[in-house]
Amino acid sequence: METRRLSGPEQELIRESWQKVNSNPLQHGMILFTRLFDLEPDLLPLFQYNCRQFSSPQDCLSSPEFLDHIRKVMLVIDAAVTHLENLSSLEEYLSNLGKKHKAVGVKLSSFSTVGESLLYMLEQCLGPSFNVAMREAWTQLYGAVVQAMSRGWDGE
Repeated sequence: METRRLSGPEQELIRESWQKVNSNPLQHGMILFTRLFDLEPDLLPLFQYNCRQFSSPQDCLSSPEFLDHIRKVMLVIDAAVTHLENLSSLEEYLSNLGKKHKAVGVKLSSFSTVGESLLYMLEQCLGPSFNVAMREAWTQLYGAVVQAMSRGWDGE
């Protein structure tokens, strides 16, 4: 991954904040996806399970299948936090994840909205401790993850 390496203090900020958020990943993931659907409601139709179209974000957010998706997203974030020193070890996994997202119709541009939703969730969960330095560290980490996932759009 070509993005700059996270400094030791940035890695520590990410780890400390993630430890708090990851104490209840499903609840915090719900905040992330609620915000995502508020910002980009056109994403809702991309989530279909057993050919069932959701009538509202609330309908989607309460389905067991979507709750499983939230758990998986939070696990991907956890993997990135766990591998902060060596994000390139996740390169192939994230590229394949990008391919899967492309295959179901996700546009690469939607990942900026996901990033905004991630920062919103962190801010909601951490309150005043979510400062400028922490925001910048998370922005760098998310940028590296998206860069790796975007290779799934490029390489066919």
